[in-house]
Amino acid sequence: MPATPPGTSVVEHEVRIAASPETVFAYFTDPVKLVRWMGAEATLDPRPGGICRIAFHPSRATVELLARVVDTEPPADPLPPGAMAMVGEFVEVDPPSRIVLTWGWELEELAVPPQSTLVEVSLTRDGDDTVVRLTHRQLPGDRVAFVRGGWEHYLPRLAVAAGGGDPGTDPWEKE
Repeated sequence: MPATPPGTSVVEHEVRIAASPETVFAYFTDPVKLVRWMGAEATLDPRPGGICRIAFHPSRATVELLARVVDTEPPADPLPPGAMAMVGEFVEVDPPSRIVLTWGWELEELAVPPQSTLVEVSLTRDGDDTVVRLTHRQLPGDRVAFVRGGWEHYLPRLAVAAGGGDPGTDPWEKE
């Protein structure tokens, strides 16, 4: 497991999902399934060195909330579709038990540059369920609340989608 560089932080989450690891794994590697729980568009090449780009189309309320969290002024004009995108690269892909990828944002105001942090996802079978452990490393200390809030919003949506339910329209996205 990579060490966390000095001056950075780690965010950890765990969620139980009523589905097999194989099913849950696909929600991290299939772009159609990924956007059921997070983002509006995804480009995924789930192999070491492959791209992971997730574009969001945030509502105005979400943009204003993010601006407060990261202590910047919200833009006067709405963000164009896809302007807020996570960009990373798959580092490890071990179906159906582990995914490691770099993570960061194209939008400079979010102060987490593309591929600058590391997300590790482990999927462990527990009976008929899967326990997902997500660790997000190398985070600038002042971005921990932003990142924690994002995972706290999206992982329950993953649990619903991968469990066979409909997480509904993401309230953070434009309708």
